[in-house]
Amino acid sequence: MLGGPDRWRFYRLVGREIARSVRAASARLTAPPDILARVRVTGLIIAPHDLRTSDATFADDIYAGLFVFAGRSLAVSGGSPFDYTPPSPEWAEVLYGFGWLRHLRAADTALARANARAFVADFIAGRGDPALARPTPVAARRLISFLSQSPLVLEGADRTFYQNFLRNLAKSARELEHDLRQGVPPQWRLLAAVALCYAGLCCDGIQPILKRATRILSRELDRQIMADGGHRSRDPRFAMELLLDLLPLRQSYLSRSVDPPEALLRAIDRMLPLLRLLRHADASLSHFNGMGATAADHLATLLVYDGTLAQPLMHAPLSGYERLEGGRLVVVADVGAPPPLAYSRNACAGTLSFEMSSGPQRIVVNCGLPESGAELRRLARSTPAHSTASVADASSSHVLAGTGWWGERAAADWVSRRLGPILLHGPSEVKSERFTDGGAEVLAARHDGYVRDHGIVHERRWRLIGAEGRLEGEDAFLRAGNRHRPEEVAIRFHLHPSIVISPGPEGGLALALPLGEVWDFRAEGAEVAIEESVYFAGLSGARRTDQIVLHLRVGDGARVSWSFSRRAADPAA
Repeated sequence: MLGGPDRWRFYRLVGREIARSVRAASARLTAPPDILARVRVTGLIIAPHDLRTSDATFADDIYAGLFVFAGRSLAVSGGSPFDYTPPSPEWAEVLYGFGWLRHLRAADTALARANARAFVADFIAGRGDPALARPTPVAARRLISFLSQSPLVLEGADRTFYQNFLRNLAKSARELEHDLRQGVPPQWRLLAAVALCYAGLCCDGIQPILKRATRILSRELDRQIMADGGHRSRDPRFAMELLLDLLPLRQSYLSRSVDPPEALLRAIDRMLPLLRLLRHADASLSHFNGMGATAADHLATLLVYDGTLAQPLMHAPLSGYERLEGGRLVVVADVGAPPPLAYSRNACAGTLSFEMSSGPQRIVVNCGLPESGAELRRLARSTPAHSTASVADASSSHVLAGTGWWGERAAADWVSRRLGPILLHGPSEVKSERFTDGGAEVLAARHDGYVRDHGIVHERRWRLIGAEGRLEGEDAFLRAGNRHRPEEVAIRFHLHPSIVISPGPEGGLALALPLGEVWDFRAEGAEVAIEESVYFAGLSGARRTDQIVLHLRVGDGARVSWSFSRRAADPAA
């Protein structure tokens, strides 16, 4: 059941969503006629570039009737994928978004082109589930995909298919324009604006939408992209996918001899350095707040556009991320509060978690977000799935859940359908500072996410000595609030699946890395255990791995110190 503060926060959220729904309905009744109602697409002027890399082997799978999306597969045995029940909602989003057409384009064969045209014709003819195709992010992705892959599907097409294709583009633009008038969630609003800007630039006959879409795009980018380059959702995956659309959009403006809006240029310039902050040397992003497996080729493509090619951003106070770097050692830490409610559908309870790598070898990781599975994704968002401390196996932030009396459950379901599985409650105060101490980089942070329910403030300090290949840490648990009963605390360090862990010297643990390095882990003030874990962010899906867990019982307070240190190479080896 919702507690007192959470209940009132929940009621305010429901009230805001009701008001937003009423305003949207009122706007639909009083708004001037849709500017796209009487226009139609008469032709295509340009096809925007698709920065997402493609793989022709996917075309072979698709031709064979095997559709592998979002970690799930479906064999259609010569039929159409639109005639089958999707194996997961995430799989359906990819199917109806049509981004996979780029793999057929990579095959560059007449068969692949005919295959792509047949799938698009199936969809245009009404096959499939309209409810799965209609959500704003899916419709926006499909419109961009149709525009960017139009050379693929239109080469060799007859006039009837061509006219049907143009009509579908116009219909998609009208639906997205309608969504903007309805008042969809902010991230969806941004995606719709991006897609409509593409439509206005690429389609002949639909130019009236460009001015309005550009104005909305500029407003949303200024609202959602913070000064340090982070998106308000704090979701690295959303930021990376957004950049993959914004960069070709900038070029599309220039191709039409239209000045790109200043907000677009500013957003791109700010966002690229933040990706470098979150990047490890193995070309993957840190697993925070919605980030799962990294498409390394996509990230590499984006970073080529970072004209500065400078050192990574080290400090992102608005986004809540910090980077410590010395020699081969990199530490990336989450020291931010949860994002605003409307942006938190993928946010995780990982405050004060961190990831560590030595060169291209990952050592400490978070579990990462799986591509599919509502329950698995909920588990991956919990505090125990992160390399930080959890109190009583609870999370420092809580996902909105339908509990309590039937009215609260119904309201929670309604809000979740509108906004997704958002975080209702989390740390209200997260503080951090960084400084140097005797040649070491030090980051200190604290959060109050466990004060209300458990009366505990969690403090963590990282001390990186790059020259020695050593990371020292300390976790402190301070009593606060009115609750002072003893609490069980677990400090977790999830290890990358490539790490082999074994007993080490002096009661410590030895971590063998795949390229030959050996690291020693030691801790004082807690019982050390090796437990099973799961790594959701592997490119091939979930993988079993290990975690180091420090168990302690906190009464009036406690401090635990720990360290990871690289063992010197054996001269005789």
